[in-house]
Order: sequence, then C-alpha cells, then structure tokens
Amino acid sequence: MLLTVSTTHQPATDLGYLLHKHPDRVQEFKQSFGSVTVFYPEATDERCTVALMLNVDPVRLARSRAKNAPDFSLAQYVNDRSYAASSLLGVAMADVFSTARSGRCNANQELADSAIPLEIVIPVLPCRGGAEIAHRLFEPLGWTVEAEPIPLDDDFAEWGDSRYVRLKLTGVVRLADALNQLHVLLPVLDESKHYWQGPDEVDKLLRSGEGWLATHPDANLITRRYLGRRSGLTRTALARLAELGDEVEEAIEPAEEEDILQPEEKRVPLNTQRHDAVYQTLLDLGARSVIDLGCGPGQFLDRLVKTPAFTRVAGSDVSTRSLQYAARRLRVERMSERQSERVDLFQSALTYEDDRFAGFDAAVLMEVVEHVDPPRLEALERVVFGAAKPGAVIVTTPNCEYNELYEGLVGMRHPDHRFEWNRQEFADWSDHVASTYGYVVERRGIGDLDDTLGTPTQMAIFTRKEGSDD
Repeated sequence: MLLTVSTTHQPATDLGYLLHKHPDRVQEFKQSFGSVTVFYPEATDERCTVALMLNVDPVRLARSRAKNAPDFSLAQYVNDRSYAASSLLGVAMADVFSTARSGRCNANQELADSAIPLEIVIPVLPCRGGAEIAHRLFEPLGWTVEAEPIPLDDDFAEWGDSRYVRLKLTGVVRLADALNQLHVLLPVLDESKHYWQGPDEVDKLLRSGEGWLATHPDANLITRRYLGRRSGLTRTALARLAELGDEVEEAIEPAEEEDILQPEEKRVPLNTQRHDAVYQTLLDLGARSVIDLGCGPGQFLDRLVKTPAFTRVAGSDVSTRSLQYAARRLRVERMSERQSERVDLFQSALTYEDDRFAGFDAAVLMEVVEHVDPPRLEALERVVFGAAKPGAVIVTTPNCEYNELYEGLVGMRHPDHRFEWNRQEFADWSDHVASTYGYVVERRGIGDLDDTLGTPTQMAIFTRKEGSDD
C-alpha cells in the first residue's frame, strides 16, 4: 500500500527537514506486520514528494492477530491488507513520521509551525459509505477532496463500483496536523483495525485529534468508528471531548445497520449550550468590547466577530498553535483594514500581567481555570480581576459532581485538567474573588439539570461594583 505527500512550498526540499527523512536516501523501517520504505520520487526546489510504501507480510500479520479474533483461517491470508490503505498504514505512518507528527523540527521550527501547500494521494483506500464519506470527513478540515470510486472490474462496468476510492487531498495545512488527521481517519474510513483496542486507544485518539477533532461536525461518528464501536471506550472518549467542543450525550452504541450518510439527530451539545449561555449573558450585560481569555482555536471568537454589537473583540491564548487555528477560522488575512482594527489576537499567559488584557467591558474565561495549577490560580485572579479589571467577567468550569452520570468516565473530564470543583467549592472560590476584588457574583448552571447532582457546567457572572478601585 502506498501514500505520497507532496509540497510546492519553496524550497520544496524543506519537506525532508519536516519529516526528518533526507530526500537523497531510501530508508526502510521494520514493523510487526511487515516493512516500510520511505523514498522521494521527486525532490526539487519547486516540488518535493515523499512516498511511504508499506509491504505487509500476511503470515506475520496473521500470527499477531488478537486472540479473540474470529477463527476464519482463509481470511487471515486472503484479504486486501497488502494493497489497500488501512489502520496498518496509519500505524506505520505514525511510527515512521512520529517526530513530524509532534510538530517538532529543530532545523526549522517556524516552518513546522506554519501551514504549507500539501497534496496527499492514496491510490487505494477502503471507504465504507463511498466517496461522500471521504468528503464529509476531510472537507471540514480545510482540504479540497477528490475521491474517485474504483470499479469492481474495468472490463465489467455493469458490476458497478467497489468499496475503494482513489483519494487526493490538497490544501494549505500544517504538516503535523495533516499526518495526525490521516492517522485517525484512515481506520475510520475503513472502519476496521488490525489490532485489539484497549483503554489507551482513547488517549491515542485525543492526542492525534488535538486541535481539530473536538470541533469537527462529525466528531461523534469519527470517535465511534475509530474505537470500533466499543461503547465503553466511546463513552469515555466523548466525555473527555465534551470539554473541548463535542457532546457527551450522543455517546451511545449505534444501530448495527446505521446509515452513515444520513445526518444524525443530535441533542444540543453541551459545548453549544455553554457558548449560547455565555453569548447571551454578554448581550444582556450590554458589553461592547470583549476579550476571550484562553480562546483556544477561536470557535467562540468567531461568533463574537460575526456579531456587530461587539465593536471590539480580542482573543488571547498561551498556545501559538491555537492562535494560528483561530486566525484561520476568523480568516484574519482576508479582513479589510476596518475589520482587522476591530479584532486582535495575541499570545500571553494568564498568570502574568499584560496591559493588553485591560480596557474591556467584559472578559470570558470559558473552561479555562481548571487548566491552571492550583498554586497559580491566585496569580490568575490577580491578573484578571485585580490588574485588567474588566467591567464583567464570565467564568465557566465543570461541575465534578455531575461526572458520575458519564458512564465509563474515570477521573477528570480531560487529561489536562488540574482540578474540577464541586458546586460548593466553586461557590466558595467565586465569593472569595468577588469580595477580594470588588465584584458582585451571580452563579448559574448550564446543561441538563439533575435534581441531585446539578448541571454539568457551572457559570459565575462577576460584575464590577461602581466606584470600586481595589
């Protein structure tokens, strides 16, 4: 099976730096199920292409199969794994290009952090659902998709098309993002994996899906397929994704004969309810200038920018990568001069004073405080409430009491959470901050209400007391 990645970024041979594979060398890497060869069919300053060719050893693959796999001896040796892209190619690519997937490049880190023109071709790709599902999964990520169905037999057109497509993706994408997207979506399109899946598969999915999976319109479908429709793992993954933009409520086992091309009926995702609640609160407060502190990839910023009532919008995050996503989402490079004067994106840490935080009617800390180490929380309070002093501050954070309703969730909702408060702890913290820095606080719940456990998200609305200077 074969995968090629090309770029016309100049000099195009910089692709070798990003992949940590020299264009002048042919390199071979052993896998438990075969061998991988990496070579460059073309390498000029104008265009460079790397090819990853996986040779599958069916005997080694059969011997490495899971003990609980169905005992169908012929299928162990007679299958499409030697010719069609699958989870085997995804695993091999992830291993061979592991440093590139991490986004590290000591020789040219600026390039590794940048989106570059890419063309990815997979000649034979199993695609359950046909070409339409390939468009559905890749286009929201910014790719132009060509998915050409492959006939069952060129000599017998009446037999129709096979379940395979020739896939070509073109776009301006960061290379690390492209590789991670392929790592997840290759087995999703095939809807099959060659190895047994344990709980660590959830961590693999979240790592490879960082920055794009949570906000993908088909994140639910991707998660279920990637995890082999194992309901326990799926529930755990969706619960952890809930804090990044996906919904937990749909984490149920789908019907066996699900029609994947039909839109799913969905309840309103928790993330959407959270955005709606914060957005409406800002409108109710009459805020004209708003800063989103810890804005991430800019999903909420996009909504603010599209609302004329907000005449000044800013987003700040400690992650430059997230800010790059936000800039692309907002299409900053296409803004007119007048529009760009209204919007500001900048990198900064919330535990250090920054003059750019000041001067806003309202500040938003949506699912941010729980990512701060408890010893540093006092510094955040001082920076936001004591130094920046916005007219209002809206804070949302998980209610850990509600976690027991998420079946399969062990621990916190996201691996980067440093803590999660119950309702009393959140009340104590918000009362303390309000009294210390001269604010009045009101608390509300967001999401489905449980009579005993409350709502999944808790929100505090701080409004500054008139005449308060301390």
